[in-house]
Amino acid sequence: MLRVRRRPLRLTADIAVSVLVAYYLTVVVLLESEGQPWALTALGLAAAAGQAVALWWRRTRPVPVMAVALAGGTFTHVIAPEGVFPVAALVAVVPLTLAYPPRFSLYGLAALLALTSMNFWTTTTGDAQFAMVIPVLVWTLTETVRSRRAAIAEASRRAVGEEQARIARELHDVIAHSVSVIVVQAAAADDVFDEAPEQARASLRSIESTGRSALGELRRLLAATRPGGEDESRRPQPALDRLGELAEPLRAAGLHVAVHREDTTDGPPVPAGVELSAYRIVQEALTNTLRHAEGAGRVEVTVRTAAGMLEIDVLDDGGGSAADTEGGGFGITGMRERASMLGGSLDAGPCSGGGFRVQARLPLEVTG
Repeated sequence: MLRVRRRPLRLTADIAVSVLVAYYLTVVVLLESEGQPWALTALGLAAAAGQAVALWWRRTRPVPVMAVALAGGTFTHVIAPEGVFPVAALVAVVPLTLAYPPRFSLYGLAALLALTSMNFWTTTTGDAQFAMVIPVLVWTLTETVRSRRAAIAEASRRAVGEEQARIARELHDVIAHSVSVIVVQAAAADDVFDEAPEQARASLRSIESTGRSALGELRRLLAATRPGGEDESRRPQPALDRLGELAEPLRAAGLHVAVHREDTTDGPPVPAGVELSAYRIVQEALTNTLRHAEGAGRVEVTVRTAAGMLEIDVLDDGGGSAADTEGGGFGITGMRERASMLGGSLDAGPCSGGGFRVQARLPLEVTG
């Protein structure tokens, strides 16, 4: 059962519709009742009132209201055939069409047309044909509105889903990277706590710094999901000029990270969306190296722009693991999704000479 909350304007309109339909049908029945038994006229007035009252619930119970309007309209037409239009059923077909798809609402239209076709026996052919066109026109216009609303609702659901997926990717990248660094630093601090306390303190300071940075990123991401959190969510997002900051905790963990920028064109600046995706791809690639590359001691990160493309190359000297290969884990899948969303591509896999490489190409002009 549909539940509709009536606002003052809608309440006024619903009352007006019921009153006008009751007035119209009452006038038609009274004008056509001359020479008919009083009891038949009374039944006609009761049918008119029943249809008008039933329309009050047309938004919440469109199917029963349509049934009442069709039954009452049939009886009214038998008593007063000059009325031509089954106005109550014409009104009732609108909420029925808005509430249900064509595979259901067309049954209501067919029943309404069957009722309207009775005019062929009681009035001229021209009037009967005109009366048949009106229900079809009403149904068509209403179905157009319903389809438009459904399309808008579907687009809204799709937008919400895409935003949820975006936030999920961001959360994965931030948490996976930060937690991996913290775990490695904590293990390193534990190993040297007694022999090299200064080195242990440096690891703890790196853990603190990484944790604060992760909290800041999480606040920014979660602010976008809270009402009134727009200011926090509008802070500048990570970009390629912060790759050095991204690599610093890994260097403290004993993994040497070399970052190279090679801008070979004088084209327009890299769009913010492309920069963010590139940053996250490098972040995830470094996280995979830290977590999965056995014996890795060095990572080369190269970012270059050429021929309208932003190219990313992350190469480590570790042994790699099953988690890094195609289909393993969510990291590579997420990186590939980021590249694909921008119309780019990403390849990841072990190198023939050892190590693991992630290569991405992102177009600088995102289309679509």
